Amino acid sequence: MKKSIVVLVIALCGIVQSLSSQKSVDIDGRLQPILNDFIEECKKYGIDYNQKLFQLKKIDITDTLPLEENNTVLGMVTRDDTGNIDGILINWAAMLDPEILRVVAFHEFAHHFLDYKHTCQECNEIMAVVNTSYFDVALNWDQQVENLFLTSPAYLKKEKQDAFASLNFQ
Repeated sequence: MKKSIVVLVIALCGIVQSLSSQKSVDIDGRLQPILNDFIEECKKYGIDYNQKLFQLKKIDITDTLPLEENNTVLGMVTRDDTGNIDGILINWAAMLDPEILRVVAFHEFAHHFLDYKHTCQECNEIMAVVNTSYFDVALNWDQQVENLFLTSPAYLKKEKQDAFASLNFQ
């Protein structure tokens, strides 16, 4: 009996440690200020970000994404075996200009935190597949960010739930 209790306690300790170790995300320090800005916008628009943040294993700058003519990937989300997003990668080349880095990072963060797909193939919006000018997006940054959040699937879902909840309490 004592032996099975000791084994149970050890097993429970292992489970607790395993669960608590999943509460950290490896974030490249060069992306942390941009992530902080994105999180502030989430707070401003009432979008919960905490749970999704801890679904990630890493947010990182990488040199493994393609960087060649007609095949350049400046950022991407990675997925686990079940198809859930578990990482955000930004190509080192995006760091050549702070404005490009910010647009690419917000784009990738929006895929995960705001449940975004792309809004267009080529339209100079943060969520475009291709931007002909990241600088045009950056010139109108405040409007771009407002549009990004107000039209995001996560925000629209929240607004719908809020409206439904207010109808139920009237």
